[in-house]
Amino acid sequence: MQAQAIYYPDFRVVSVISPKIYLQHPDDALTQHEGLDIINCHDAATLDQLFRERVRRSPNKVAYEQFSPTEARWVPHTWSQIATQVERWQVAFRDAGLSKGDRVGICYRNSIEWVIFDQAALRLGLVVVPLYTADRADNVAYVIGNAGARLVLFETQQVWDSVAATDEDVSCVETVLVMDGEATGKAHLVGDWLPEHGSHLERGMAEPDDLASIVYTSGTTGRPKGVMLSHRNMLSNAYSGMRSVALTPHDHLLSFLPLSHTLERTVGYYAALMSAAKVSFNRSIPELADDLQVCQPTVLISVPRIFERVHNKIYSGLADRSRFAQWLFDTAIEVGWRRFEHQQGLRGWHPSLLLHALTDRLVARKVRAQLGGKLRYVIVGGAPLSTSVAKTFISLGVTLLQGYGLTESSPVVSVNTLERNRPDSIGMLLRGVAAKLMEGNELWVRGENVMMGYWSNPEATRQVIVNDGDERWLRTGDCASIDVDGFVRITGRIKDILVLANGEKVPPSDIESAIKRDPLFEQVLVLGEGKSFLTALVCLSADLSVALCDDRGWDSNNWQTPEQQEYLVQKIAAQMEDFPGYAKVRKVAVSDSEWTVDNGLLTPTLKVKRVAVMREFSDQIDALYSGHGVHGA
Repeated sequence: MQAQAIYYPDFRVVSVISPKIYLQHPDDALTQHEGLDIINCHDAATLDQLFRERVRRSPNKVAYEQFSPTEARWVPHTWSQIATQVERWQVAFRDAGLSKGDRVGICYRNSIEWVIFDQAALRLGLVVVPLYTADRADNVAYVIGNAGARLVLFETQQVWDSVAATDEDVSCVETVLVMDGEATGKAHLVGDWLPEHGSHLERGMAEPDDLASIVYTSGTTGRPKGVMLSHRNMLSNAYSGMRSVALTPHDHLLSFLPLSHTLERTVGYYAALMSAAKVSFNRSIPELADDLQVCQPTVLISVPRIFERVHNKIYSGLADRSRFAQWLFDTAIEVGWRRFEHQQGLRGWHPSLLLHALTDRLVARKVRAQLGGKLRYVIVGGAPLSTSVAKTFISLGVTLLQGYGLTESSPVVSVNTLERNRPDSIGMLLRGVAAKLMEGNELWVRGENVMMGYWSNPEATRQVIVNDGDERWLRTGDCASIDVDGFVRITGRIKDILVLANGEKVPPSDIESAIKRDPLFEQVLVLGEGKSFLTALVCLSADLSVALCDDRGWDSNNWQTPEQQEYLVQKIAAQMEDFPGYAKVRKVAVSDSEWTVDNGLLTPTLKVKRVAVMREFSDQIDALYSGHGVHGA
């Protein structure tokens, strides 16, 4: 296949279709912070060297903060205190007979203990296998067995018991550690297992190109694959990301995405190490709103769903407010968005901008206060961010920067920046990342961040890694476009594209994102492969759907009446006015149960498993295409 266009790290474009175009390179964010104590890839060539260098430079600075239930307060921990604990774990790992290259798993919540475990393992050249605490026991067991982990840390004995009780082979595990409660059988309580004192290692065992971690993709189909990431992969990606959107020693992050999620690990953990930013660990997702108020972070790493829910809650609340309150909010959005576009150099000055101080005080400031009141920006990735959601928050002074990446790219490929933010895009390529568009506009990328391959799966590796001379390219599986200003846009996923009976190709993710802008729809799956029209299987908001049915006298357990169907089709149509006619959803089925990680319909990163959902609700889906009538036609 011949590339349609190749995009180099300096944003020079070489096209085989049109003349060469030279694009302006974005500013290096770190040049704006000269004099700050930023550790680069020359100062530290491995992840454990990064940690040791930070300890050397900032021994008494607060590194992490987490809530102690026993003390009923947030407890700070300095870099030197963390280092002391890392040295205890190093001795324990060594005494357990672990040696360079051995795999160790961690199934534990975000905490200083996660960081300590990770750094001790990396220092000894061990390979860290992160496990999702919210994942099903059989999936956790599969990952442990596939990776051949010799030691695994769990929160409680009960979690290990549930993993051991599955049909998966976990006989590779020689040492089981549990953090809390009691330990029985082959398990040990961490407090009893750790030595009282540690031992300092002058030099770590790892080299830059050694395997540092096997991160299992929470794929929407089939078994998860183990992505092999080296020290260089993650370190280079963290530093390149810092050059696009910088963290500083004055920043404060609230960590709530699982550290088993590569975005949180690379940006919220390793990049924070580079900059000496402070990190507080969220107690739990239900307590996130409270923790935002208490910790008042300046930076968040998030997935879109968090802000989609806040967005929907805001608009649901507005429906019950006075017309003046609704008008005031709409005015704040309009003025805030015009101000944003003016600051980005996209629009000229307008007299309405004079209203900004007033609308900010009456509306926007109250929303920002709910998020702690000090946010400088939020990096959003892991799934597409709705432009309408981005517009709402940006207009209210909450800067959302959408990025894009894959676990296989450590993970960040591109990101918007503070100075160059196009919410309808996934930003510009990071320095050190090259991209090209291939057949079907598939996005291929290369750089030091591209994975080593899939663990014990050379066939899967060959399907996504292409060696072209001295260049090694990763096939992302995503369709993209790149404009003359260097902004990348994802236009669909090759495997997920629906081909209708008339040959029209439809990317379902775009439609699903649009539909979910309406707070009534919690989860959406658009269908229509080989059919003459599109349909949708949806999960409705429990509170909103019950209130709606009570108001209209409908049965909330039965959404099959023509009146209900017409209502849902119209609600969806209201969100899809900009889509072509063939992309309209004509019929809707309401799922009678929620899609969750526990029932196997969502991945641990909350992505819908299309095949699993279609299998689970096959009867309802078949009914959408049976008979002669078509609702909403």
